[in-house]
Amino acid sequence: MSKSLHQGDSFAENTGWTARLRRWVAGQLWFQKFNNPLGLGLLLLATLPVSYLLATLELKIGVVLFLVLVGLPLAAFCLVNITFAIGMMLMVALMVVFGAKYTSAPIGTVLDLLILISAVGILLRQIKERDWSFLRFPLSYMVLIWLYYNVLQVLNPWAESKMAWLFTVRSVAIQQVVFFIGAYALRGNKPGIILLLKLIIGLCFASALYGLKQQFLGFSAAEMAWVMADPERFQLYYQWGMMRIPSFCYDPTTFGILMACFAVFCLALLAGGTRLVHKIMLGIMLLFAVWAMAYTGTRTAFALLPIGAMFYAGLVLNRKVLLITALMGLAGAAFVLKSTSSGVIYRIQSAFKPGQDDSMNLRLENQKKIQPYIQSHPIGGGLGSCGVWGKRFNPDSELSDFPHDSSFVRMGVELGWIGLILYTLLHYFVLRTGLYYFVRCRDPLIKAIYAGITTWCFMLAVACYVQEAILQQPMNVIYNVFLAILVTLKNFDPAFSKTDS
Repeated sequence: MSKSLHQGDSFAENTGWTARLRRWVAGQLWFQKFNNPLGLGLLLLATLPVSYLLATLELKIGVVLFLVLVGLPLAAFCLVNITFAIGMMLMVALMVVFGAKYTSAPIGTVLDLLILISAVGILLRQIKERDWSFLRFPLSYMVLIWLYYNVLQVLNPWAESKMAWLFTVRSVAIQQVVFFIGAYALRGNKPGIILLLKLIIGLCFASALYGLKQQFLGFSAAEMAWVMADPERFQLYYQWGMMRIPSFCYDPTTFGILMACFAVFCLALLAGGTRLVHKIMLGIMLLFAVWAMAYTGTRTAFALLPIGAMFYAGLVLNRKVLLITALMGLAGAAFVLKSTSSGVIYRIQSAFKPGQDDSMNLRLENQKKIQPYIQSHPIGGGLGSCGVWGKRFNPDSELSDFPHDSSFVRMGVELGWIGLILYTLLHYFVLRTGLYYFVRCRDPLIKAIYAGITTWCFMLAVACYVQEAILQQPMNVIYNVFLAILVTLKNFDPAFSKTDS
């Protein structure tokens, strides 16, 4: 009998042990969703056969499979989390331009795919929500008009190539859909706005650091091979006995403008309602941005820095800011007037002597030559009629070899004087929105962000007169995210309600 009792106790113990195991597995699976050490261990274990499979396949197949394994979960998450998708757009906009130097694969379509996924996610939500209030802003209407005009350009009778329109409309208009995506995702999401601002600041600072790495440690072998592969490209990079640094951007000009805008943006946040530790970090990043900008050799950026600082000082009308700006202006004037044998300093000085700048005089002459064409073509010669796409799709056209240089000139040539008026109005509505909410908001941090973004947009509007400042990546995505923040950040200020526009 004692033996049977002993067996019964053993059976009871086994039953209790299996029951506890089932309960533990159920808890790990159904309640904690494997968000625990067990889940991490199983995930790491699952990577072993996947790693072995990728290692045994051909390189191209392995890369495609890896992108599918990583890309599909990310795409699914972007569909349900629009703010995360915007963050992905910002990182992709920076890294795709960097990667495009080393591959002919159409990696730029990754950004288009993210925009499409986010737009589909919003439309699916609207089936239930039916709330289009995020579109009811004067700036939104202006962007919609701009988009509609650019899409209609496919019917332009003067356009010589539909393919040129297709390749150009992506950067000129379609990528402005990022503005509407951001306006939807950030309308009631202040943590999302702050997170995206931190991401933009982090990406810009990383760009500054990498640019300084290129200056002091040299270009990588792959980067140097890419620069040397094209004589015209090498001429653009090697000037005044120095290599101009592009960092992650496609060219030094875009990087220089990015650093100038980033420096003044840091200044605006530093002078605003931020904590002491953040002020110190912003001050360090400001110095690194100016330092990196100096080695880009971009005269537009050198001129933008004081222009942006003066605009910001006039915007905030703070005594300390005005005094510091005046002192910096005097120091800058002395710097420009001093003699030097340094190629870097000489190039900075030349930015403030436009009368002695042969390239600026040539641009002014080209603008005079093209004015009759713009006046006689109210809707222009069609998107992509000049520049890179003009040379590729319309090599025999008189516009294909025209050096437009400026965004405003390009809009006048490709979209006509009607398009030029609309493009100018778009800049006006952007600055009007930023100024309007800056004046009316009361929260110190929100006012500082509005001041920084408005100044950034003003600097880009000025830069567009001599460069294609906004159309290049990552500037295009950053600009449209900033526009979304302009129309949503005021929702979190005491002076506004969420329904105000």
